[in-house]
Amino acid sequence: MELFKPEFGLVFWMFFVFVVLFAILAKYAWPFIIRNIDERAEFIDKGVAYSQEAKMQLDHATENAQALLADAHKQQMEILREAAQMKSQIVEEAKKAASEEAKKVMDAAAVSIEQARKESEQQFRNEVSAFALQIAEKLMRKELSNDKTQLEMIDKLLNDIETKN
Repeated sequence: MELFKPEFGLVFWMFFVFVVLFAILAKYAWPFIIRNIDERAEFIDKGVAYSQEAKMQLDHATENAQALLADAHKQQMEILREAAQMKSQIVEEAKKAASEEAKKVMDAAAVSIEQARKESEQQFRNEVSAFALQIAEKLMRKELSNDKTQLEMIDKLLNDIETKN
């Protein structure tokens, strides 16, 4: 029953041990514990600050990445637009060059056809002239086969020459 009703001596020595232990702990252990708790609190505060800074940097990096993506998309659209313009310009230039080349070919063909027509016309005239001379020669030989007709013809030609002059 002594546990339920402690005697005065036991209470005194328990109190004395408690005070001595409290004094020893207060002198040596509590500063170490307090210092470790403060260091731990400071470490946690630094970790929180570091994580907040990291979050801000991540947010900033995300914003930069989105801005870079938007800029890259804009540049891509600009390049595609320029490529489409260049394509249409090249097609137009090719069409223009092809039409000019076709016109040159058509003009050359027209010149060649005209030249061939003139040559064939000249050849035709030469052949007609040759045939006309052959016919005239045959007719003249036939008509001028006797002397009387030759003299009449000479007189007629001389009269024609006189009247022209």
